[in-house]
Amino acid sequence: MVEFKLSKEQLLAKEMFSKFAENEIKPIAREMDETEEFSMDLIAKLQKYGMFGIPYAKEIGGSGADVLTYALCIEEISKRDASTGITLSVHTSLCCGSLDFGTDEQKEKYLRPLVDGRKVGCFGLTEPGAGTDAGGVQTSAVKDGDNYILNGSKVFTTNSGFADTFIIFAITDRTLGTKGMSAFIVEKGTPGLTVGNNIPRMGIRAASNCEVAIQNVVVPAANLVGGKEGTGYKIAMTALAGGRIGVGAQSVGIAQGAIDETLKYIKERKQFGKTIGSFQNTQFKMAELQTKVDAARLMVWRAAVAKDNHENYAPLAAMCKLYASEVANDVTRACVQLMGGYGFSREYPVERMHRDAKITEIYEGTSEAMKMIISGSMKVGR
Repeated sequence: MVEFKLSKEQLLAKEMFSKFAENEIKPIAREMDETEEFSMDLIAKLQKYGMFGIPYAKEIGGSGADVLTYALCIEEISKRDASTGITLSVHTSLCCGSLDFGTDEQKEKYLRPLVDGRKVGCFGLTEPGAGTDAGGVQTSAVKDGDNYILNGSKVFTTNSGFADTFIIFAITDRTLGTKGMSAFIVEKGTPGLTVGNNIPRMGIRAASNCEVAIQNVVVPAANLVGGKEGTGYKIAMTALAGGRIGVGAQSVGIAQGAIDETLKYIKERKQFGKTIGSFQNTQFKMAELQTKVDAARLMVWRAAVAKDNHENYAPLAAMCKLYASEVANDVTRACVQLMGGYGFSREYPVERMHRDAKITEIYEGTSEAMKMIISGSMKVGR
């Protein structure tokens, strides 16, 4: 049986996420974007309300909810501010998702404080010369007794400016290609780990997104994720597959937020003696936009439920990210157009939403990479 309805618990959670976003995020979203600085007070509130550990079991300190509830949270948050949405998504899907592969000791020491609201995590995979080609990672990890010595650099590392826990991917055996990549837990303040300034960006400007220098960083062998070399590529790809559900939900939130703001505007703005919303051209355009957003939302839900059910969700996650990110860009561009000069003004949030939408087609796998995953699952080239 296919269900298109949320449970009572999910509906209540969605309402709570929406009220939180409206009361705590919307009033400061523009200021965070303008100053390009994320509010640490907001981080504390997100932690207090348990939003950093939504899909993790209560036994490990999480909220004990499902992946679909997590997707609902990312959507509601991203309706008001995409920077907050990606901050949550990277922490939950990528950093905590990597620690799903950790040993029991690693989960107790590092995953628990990440999901119970004490700490924030980040995910260091992308490098200046390794983006879509994750196998091109150059950061190295050399065994030295009971430690590993890490050297290299990471770039576009979301949350790095205020993260407590870094997941760093490095090569332990260069002769094995992707099978020679491993993942390491590195704590903030470790000598040789240096976080640079925030990288100036077109969108999600409030998110912390820095370059991370790794110079002779000594990491205990006990911090090798899972306790086994060569599993880093699998860990990264699995975490990213889950992260694409988060980015899909973020994309839906951006698009729906833009529609909501545009609806308020077209009901009040008058041209030629009547409201813009009374013109059939405007009505038909809004109908098209909302239909696209609803379709994207259902694709996100399908991927989230598949992950909850431990099914092969990776192709579904790629589909929802590919389509929802395209929808976010199409919808926000159309909303700016419908609002005319005011849509182009930073006084109204649709301008920010349009800038924020672009990155959803790039990070955690470009649209082109998503097409590779989807066509691969279809065995098109065989």
